[in-house]
Amino acid sequence: MPHRKRLDLPWRAPATFLGLEGEEQELSSARAVVLPVPYEATTSYGGGTRGGPDAILAASRFVELYDEELEGEPSQVGIHTLPALELTREGSSSAMEELEAACARLLENLEDRFLVLLGGEHALSGPAIRAHANRLDRRLSVLQLDAHADLRDGYEGAPWSHASFAYRTLDVADYVQVGLRGVSSEEVAVLEGEKGRGITAIWAREMWEDDGWMDRALEALDDPVYITVDVDYFDPSLVPSTGTPEPGGGDWYRTLRFLRRVFRERTVVGCDVVELAPVPGLRAPDFLAAKLVYKLIGYRFQEEL
Repeated sequence: MPHRKRLDLPWRAPATFLGLEGEEQELSSARAVVLPVPYEATTSYGGGTRGGPDAILAASRFVELYDEELEGEPSQVGIHTLPALELTREGSSSAMEELEAACARLLENLEDRFLVLLGGEHALSGPAIRAHANRLDRRLSVLQLDAHADLRDGYEGAPWSHASFAYRTLDVADYVQVGLRGVSSEEVAVLEGEKGRGITAIWAREMWEDDGWMDRALEALDDPVYITVDVDYFDPSLVPSTGTPEPGGGDWYRTLRFLRRVFRERTVVGCDVVELAPVPGLRAPDFLAAKLVYKLIGYRFQEEL
């Protein structure tokens, strides 16, 4: 068979984070791995989180690879994008069991690579947290940036819900919850009760008084740390594209300043960005989520740039 030359045609860009090709996205050399999980089953009020991973990947193609804050290109550490993981539709409990098994298998085979999960709804964080805790055989400290505590013992008949993932993982993790401003009386009872002894709550209103909350949050975080970011943590002027856009919340630079400290002062073993519900024609929130993922990877490898 004659040698086939590569056709010079306008091929569609690969569905990889940042649109990386070649060595920078090869699994064998990558230090970070991105796992899209377009799962949505228990969202309330606004839906659309199933489209979150695709929107983040699409927007990421337009993120500049050079990071002026870090004075380098984090992409050079290698970022591999896995195919999207499609979970069973036989109920949320079955889907979360499937995801935990998948995360456990990935962590076993990825060795020390940094796994970043793209959601999808916030229920996805629970299985990822359990898989990390089981692999390390110790409790995790979870930094949760979120408008909501997600401490309900199930929601609308689903034990594994976007509103209950934190409650479902209290047996394997302690929590520092930053940006809270929409909670139920049931969740307040958890925060103030015996089950809440391992939870530090930073209310959104505290974040606007001064930066003292950053020290309190860091003091409450022990190694190792898992970071979960529900994009409704941000003020809806920045991210209106989410299920329940609570007024108030985090801004961009204050959040980055805090996250960079976390990565400098603690050992972060994994993270996720969830609950983006893209709106057609509204690109800014998709771009923010994509740039945030790149920032998280950059901070993880900041000493190597």
